Amino acid sequence: MLPGQRIPMIIKTDQTALLSYLEDASNIQNGHAEKVYFPESIEEVSDILKESSAKGIPVTVSGGGTGTTGGRVPMGGIALSMERLNRIRDIVVQGDGGGYGIVQAGVLVEDLKNEAEKLGLFYVSHPTEKTAFVGGTVATNASGARSLKYGSTRNFVRSLTVVLSDGSIATIPRGRTFLVRGDNAVRFGDRALAIPMPTYRIPAVKNSAGYFVSDRTDLADLLVGQEGTLAVVVEIEMGLIRNPEDVFSCCAFFNKEADAWSFAREARTIARSGAGKGIEMIDPLSLEYLDRNALHLLKDTCRNIPRGSEASILFEQAITEPSEDAVVSAWQELMERHGVSPDDTWVAMSEKSAADLIELRYAVPVKINEIVKRSGFQKLSTDIAVPDDKLPEMMRCYEEIFAACPIDRVVFGHIGESHLHMNMLPKTEAEFAAAAQMCRAVVRRGITLGGTVSAEHGIGKTRHAYLEEMYGRKGILEMARLKKALDPACILGLDNIFPKILLNGTSS
Repeated sequence: MLPGQRIPMIIKTDQTALLSYLEDASNIQNGHAEKVYFPESIEEVSDILKESSAKGIPVTVSGGGTGTTGGRVPMGGIALSMERLNRIRDIVVQGDGGGYGIVQAGVLVEDLKNEAEKLGLFYVSHPTEKTAFVGGTVATNASGARSLKYGSTRNFVRSLTVVLSDGSIATIPRGRTFLVRGDNAVRFGDRALAIPMPTYRIPAVKNSAGYFVSDRTDLADLLVGQEGTLAVVVEIEMGLIRNPEDVFSCCAFFNKEADAWSFAREARTIARSGAGKGIEMIDPLSLEYLDRNALHLLKDTCRNIPRGSEASILFEQAITEPSEDAVVSAWQELMERHGVSPDDTWVAMSEKSAADLIELRYAVPVKINEIVKRSGFQKLSTDIAVPDDKLPEMMRCYEEIFAACPIDRVVFGHIGESHLHMNMLPKTEAEFAAAAQMCRAVVRRGITLGGTVSAEHGIGKTRHAYLEEMYGRKGILEMARLKKALDPACILGLDNIFPKILLNGTSS
């Protein structure tokens, strides 16, 4: 190779080699692509998109494969793997104890987390899936267990570098460009664009359903959660916080599911009223729920789950040395108030045991995906968040649905944010059809209660109908019009968020 000559980019065309890029955790079976490209620079991404735009070749961004809605599954065209754009360019510690990382989109969330912790920083928005890419968390506005305290990915994105479908490269810092509802004339890198912003209203809950819109939308916010449909995110400047020096971690087991629900509700209410003295010391980083079926999934690897447990809640709280005893006492009082026996609690006594408790929660979606792989049936799931005061009604809805149709199911997740994952695991075609009806009914109830159909996993290719239930056909067509303004060739992330057929005849 001559000096200065660039190493040729890897391109795979063998269909056997492509198989792992035609799936994700959704278990969609019909993905297909002509090629998978593996760019190692932003310039290579730009070159790929220039050619694809000119030839009208669809491009699907391929992340870590941990998504649950088929977002990275191509339906023709090419897949653009981000796995070689995996450099952590810098991690900066700032004087206030926080900092930020500058990372490429293919960096593993676990790698960013580990590197940040070496400098006393914490990557807040890491999800439970350790093999997820940072770019994937941006694509769906993902969140981890501690989003109860800190919020989701969008809150920490300081700047994005993106490539538009025509190959244009632009860096979008937060706070620089704002869009209002209706048409906007905007400088996007070197291009002038007319961007039509939708008129629908986003519910006031944790949300990852469709394009983010407000009365005055930061352009950076629009590009978070767009699921690879508006631009390809290639680099992120991600805010980091000071790592808590000590965290109290505990898992409480309940003999009645309703007691777990009320425990979580009171803990959240206390925290949002402001930590103070006594019981008011409660200020959780996370409140994570596992129902009895989730606990049953864990029994083969975790044999000491208390007999008769109907639910558990894992919670964490950052503490400082002078307040440690008071914090522990406050939680003990709250647990006793909601029927938890001291014998039915696991308290982390070391960093390792705290990590083991977290792994308990992380293991549930892994177990579910193993079941899905074995069964050959796509799981049917919901990712609904509702206003806090509506959670009891949402929980009753789940119970009513399950009583009417006893299909294998698991409910778990971020109960502190009134956001739970309901997973239906059908084993036959008849069960699959019944589960689809059940999920639709649950979604409608969540919307009626003022909630969202997707709080953190996005819409992808499996939840189009849910999104239209939420925003109506008018709102979906507004999204299609917005997409065409940024991607006039209509090649990026087709069938993500809404069906590609809606792009036909939609004026940009």
